[in-house]
Amino acid sequence: MSPAHRAGLGCDGLRGRRVLVPGCGSGYEVVDLVQAGCQVTAFDIASHPVRHLMGVLAEQGLHANVVQADLLNWQPAEPYDVIYEQTCLCALDPEQWSVYEARLADWLLPGGNLFALFMQTGREGGPPFDCPLPAMQVLFDATRWQWPRQEPLEVPHPNGLNEKGIVLRRC
Repeated sequence: MSPAHRAGLGCDGLRGRRVLVPGCGSGYEVVDLVQAGCQVTAFDIASHPVRHLMGVLAEQGLHANVVQADLLNWQPAEPYDVIYEQTCLCALDPEQWSVYEARLADWLLPGGNLFALFMQTGREGGPPFDCPLPAMQVLFDATRWQWPRQEPLEVPHPNGLNEKGIVLRRC
């Protein structure tokens, strides 16, 4: 089970919804989402994690659309209901963040939810790069994203760092 699901940023109410997982890596959350009844598309630029995830899904008798693609150039046929963002943003050079944010907005239906886990390193450099909430509120601004009133979840990451889990709604 992925760290976000253990912490309560799960997939309740997502059965049957189209979910995108960019930069999926080994895809722990992909397995969780498929098991919860979601229609999942996951992609990563690296071939090894994509092949690994496809093998894990096959071993468990599960299906997801798993694609090897460059996230800054990939375009789906239609937008998704939900995007699950974990450790993709923090892996990108911060100079690419605004391009990635625009891609996320394009990939998500208006009114759709972005399940985001923002890595908290508290240090310069990366990856992973620090994604402090004040900077994320500037990046994911109110012209495109509605921020919830409640405090974000504290989500421990297996790398020993913490993430801030939050659900943003696409305006």
